[in-house]
Amino acid sequence: MASTTLRQCVRDVSPFLLLLVIVSTLGPLQFGFHLAELNAPQDVISCHVQKPSVSTRLAAAFASWTTSSTGKAVGATNASPSLPECIPMNDAQFAIVSSMFTLGGLIGALGGGPVSSARGRLFAMRLTGIFFFVGSILLTFGVSIAMMCIARVIAGVGAGAATVIVPIYISEVAPPQERGTFGAMTQVSINVGILGTQTLGYFLSHGSAWRWIFSIGIIIATVQLLGLVVIPESPSWLASNKSVTQAKRTLQRIRGKHYDIDEETASWDSGIASPEEQALLDDSSAAAHPGSRRDSTSSKSSKSNSHLGFFDIVKDPQYRPALVAAVGVMCAQQLCGINSIIMYSVSLLRDLLPMNSAVLTIIISAINLFATIACSPLPDKFGRKACLLLSITGQGTSALALALSILFGAKILSAIAVLFFVAFFAVGLGPVPFILASEMVGPEAVGPVQSCCLGANYIATFLVAQFFPIINVALNNRFGGAGWVYFIFTGLAVLCGLFVLWRVPETKGKKDADEVWGRTRRLD
Repeated sequence: MASTTLRQCVRDVSPFLLLLVIVSTLGPLQFGFHLAELNAPQDVISCHVQKPSVSTRLAAAFASWTTSSTGKAVGATNASPSLPECIPMNDAQFAIVSSMFTLGGLIGALGGGPVSSARGRLFAMRLTGIFFFVGSILLTFGVSIAMMCIARVIAGVGAGAATVIVPIYISEVAPPQERGTFGAMTQVSINVGILGTQTLGYFLSHGSAWRWIFSIGIIIATVQLLGLVVIPESPSWLASNKSVTQAKRTLQRIRGKHYDIDEETASWDSGIASPEEQALLDDSSAAAHPGSRRDSTSSKSSKSNSHLGFFDIVKDPQYRPALVAAVGVMCAQQLCGINSIIMYSVSLLRDLLPMNSAVLTIIISAINLFATIACSPLPDKFGRKACLLLSITGQGTSALALALSILFGAKILSAIAVLFFVAFFAVGLGPVPFILASEMVGPEAVGPVQSCCLGANYIATFLVAQFFPIINVALNNRFGGAGWVYFIFTGLAVLCGLFVLWRVPETKGKKDADEVWGRTRRLD
């Protein structure tokens, strides 16, 4: 059975499809890249005194190795007299610069869906590439707090929009049997970006070399924009908004010329045709059904070209359950506490392991990445809902173990609990929320639903990032000791598990949203 599944996967995946996935996931990769880019070089960027460390010595060696022919080291202070070596700011000002990325992400998440529905997934992804490119340039040459804030907002807009659009695009180009595996690539690419920027920060957090971290973002954005020139529009979007014939040609190109796409495109036959095709259809049907031409044409056109907004979805009882389920799962992704580890692992585990804090952060990011890759086939094998429940249960159990181990000073158990906490996130809560929205609603509603989901996700991320340290300190002072906040995450995991159990349907193996919700296909 396993060999049959592997052969099926190899048969369904063409080299062109792999190119599409690689190019499109450069957007989420840059989300992870910009999310963590200020972590390692914080003290250097903000002109705080930094003691010599292993990373500083390695960075110096790296700069020496990359010395130019004139003998001037890359990233040296006098490499660019017009750019300051650092930008003086206190912790509060640095926090503002960092949080601007979340503000931009919220704007991008709310706007990305409607733009991709109205103008196409490809057009929207190209816009994100432009935002990433401009944001990275401003970050690289930033000379003031205001300029850094503006740059972070611009990069955040691209990141927020990318995390909405790319999961939709991948879901629409991936083979139905492998959508869960390919959907996980969004989370994988985010983790690659986080790991990459933290590794760069480990080596380049000295002098003015931190600007090279941001300049790498320029290179990635350039590669993304060039790649988006050669990849096609989503066949599903073309079938709904342009021509069914063009959509089928595009899908055949993606699948390979010997692949049978008839079953996959069966639901497209009710879509719209090109103007030439529509004229022929109208002429042929007018003779057989005089008087019905105008009605059928207008009905078909209105259905295919309608792009629903947020209020349309909220008011329509058909879409409301999907919106609640998708938004709830996106909030659960953050409320189970993953960012309490990703953002605060250094301060949380500083006394638990005899290790450099920057190295520790890289190790946790690497575990998150490899666990996400290893678990990427699980949603297609066991189902989306099963993976979500396993992930939430594992994170809740790990949070309870972490709370007790920190409270009673069991350092080894604390470290193990953190590793399991991160690993269980990769099983379901990491990749699955990005898949669900595109599987629970039709193409006419997936854009605004995905935007609402990512908007809720950014709000939940802000709540955890902002209030975790405050609540953690308050509980520790109130009850004594440490680790009390993870009892809250344990309780939240229980509530999230009950929500998924009662309100989230299984979407694995379902052809469309009607089958997911067990209803007959609507004709209006």
